[in-house]
Order: sequence, then C-alpha cells, then structure tokens
Amino acid sequence: MHDLLQPLLEWYWSSLAAGGFPLVMLLMAIESSIVPLPSEVIVPPAAHLAWTSGIDFFGVRLDGWTGQAALVVAGAVGSWIGATFMYGFSRIAGRPIVLRFGKYVFIPPHKVEGAERWAETYGPFGIFASRLLPVVRHLIGIPAGIVRMQYGAFSLYTIVGSALWSAVLCGLGVQVGGDISKGEMHRMTIVLVAFLAVVGALYWALVHRHMRAASRAS
Repeated sequence: MHDLLQPLLEWYWSSLAAGGFPLVMLLMAIESSIVPLPSEVIVPPAAHLAWTSGIDFFGVRLDGWTGQAALVVAGAVGSWIGATFMYGFSRIAGRPIVLRFGKYVFIPPHKVEGAERWAETYGPFGIFASRLLPVVRHLIGIPAGIVRMQYGAFSLYTIVGSALWSAVLCGLGVQVGGDISKGEMHRMTIVLVAFLAVVGALYWALVHRHMRAASRAS
C-alpha cells in the first residue's frame, strides 16, 4: 500500500500550491471512500502552507485563520462526499456483494465486519466518533448504507466529525509544520480517545440508555 500511495503523495506535495482547496477536498473524498489515503498527510501540509503563504481558492488567496477555516470546510465536505459514495454503494449493492467483492477495492471482509460491529455497538454516535479514528473512518459508510440509516442523520454526523478532525489536523499543521510525526499523531490520538470516552459516556447516559428503555417499554 505504501508503494502504491507514495507517488500520489509526492504529486500532492508538489501540486498543493497550484491545486489549492479543491485538491484538498478531492483527496479527502478519496480518503473517505475505497482508498485509505491518510488524512494526516493531506491536511497538515495544506494547513502549514495556508498559514505561512496562503492557498488559492479559484483565484482567491486565503491565508491565516481564514485559510484554516476554509481547509476545515474543504476537509469536511470532501470527507462527506467520499462517505456518501460508500453509503450509496453499500445501500444499493447490499451486504453479500460488499463482502464478496470488497476485497478487490481495499475493503476485505474482516474490515467490513469490524465496521459493522462498531456501528452496532455505538449507533449514530459511532458515525461521529469514527471520523476521529483511523481504519473505521473510511469504512463507516458501509454498515450505515447496508442498514439504510437515515441519510440526513448520517450526513450530519459525518460532517460534524470530519470538521472536528480537519480542525485538529489544521492545528497540528500550524503548530509543528506539514510533516506530522508518528509520535505527535500518537499523542493526539490519546487526547481524541479521551475526548470520545467522555462524550460517549454522556451519549450513553443521556440518549442511548433512554432509547433502549423506551424500546423495551413499547
């Protein structure tokens, strides 16, 4: 996979100044679809470039905080487009076809089943949380599509979670530059997991438990 993605990443780094925000949006859409292209190598270089010298948006130069805000929007919209593709494909194709042919497009059965367990365990909150975690991030549209989750809710959770993750990556790009090390990402992952644990506990206490009680009562 590394050998396959490396030429694409080198092209991205050399094309970022000219491609600007539409290029970021395109690659974030790819990251959320069938190709697990790491968002950690997409957003931070763009954030660093936008902070230091600005990036073009159809002829308009955006820099500083304006550039960071535009990158958050580009990342969220791109992720939503890619996730929508996965959602629509899975909803139309159905589980048997996804499990049978997914391995040919980087989606082996064990990953699909893992995403299904995640969605079954955490419900709608899992869509939001998945945007902040590796591996599950680009797969969560599959179980959502298979079970025919309401598309409006799926889109809302996807956009909010993707915007938060893009903002985190923008912050890293501004603070430490465009080349994010594994150690920095590890520390950020710990912070995000702690954040999700708190939010998840609140969700379980205030929403999920109440919904289960109402379901049993009916």
